Amino acid sequence: MEFRIADTFTDSLAKLTGDEQKAVKTAAFDLQLNPAHPALQFHKLEKAKDPHFWAVRVSLDIRLIVHRTESGLLLCYVNHHDNAYQWAERRRLETHPKTGAAQLVEIRETVREITIPKYVEVEQAAPPKAPLFAGIPDEQLLGYGVPVEWLDDVRKATEATVLELADHLPAEAAEALLNLATGTTPPVKQLVAATAGPFDHPDAHAVSG
Repeated sequence: MEFRIADTFTDSLAKLTGDEQKAVKTAAFDLQLNPAHPALQFHKLEKAKDPHFWAVRVSLDIRLIVHRTESGLLLCYVNHHDNAYQWAERRRLETHPKTGAAQLVEIRETVREITIPKYVEVEQAAPPKAPLFAGIPDEQLLGYGVPVEWLDDVRKATEATVLELADHLPAEAAEALLNLATGTTPPVKQLVAATAGPFDHPDAHAVSG
């Protein structure tokens, strides 16, 4: 069984306290050595859209979210009970149709329309911001790792909404779009590297989230 670690797991782990991190690392080590370890308690996430998401009990309140199949186990996320479950219920693991990379994609239907609060009333409405990526072909956006279901949102993104949008996208797609928004075209090597997904290499351990 292959054992992998997603970027979203390491990012979420860093936000826990020192003692919580130690407990999570111990549980992760036990999982790596023996996913069937009797001390590990797996709980099926009934509300998750992806049927392969499971929660592993780390402590009284900390839950580790894993994606488990017959061929492998992926550490996806860790947080306090309710937050961990909500994270898993809003995502699924997909293989990007263009790059072939494995991505933890936030399900579009679970995200409210991205809006910017209006703090100050003005007498004359400011002109609408122009979309940043309207002129970029779909194939290019897909080459940056943008999930298919998020293409419409990317097309509508402006200077005012691109940062919030980036929070919902896989890391490689968010990084590429933020580079484009600041006038820097991601180098070709990023596109080439993206075509070799984590599941294409037995020694790879990270999955984009």
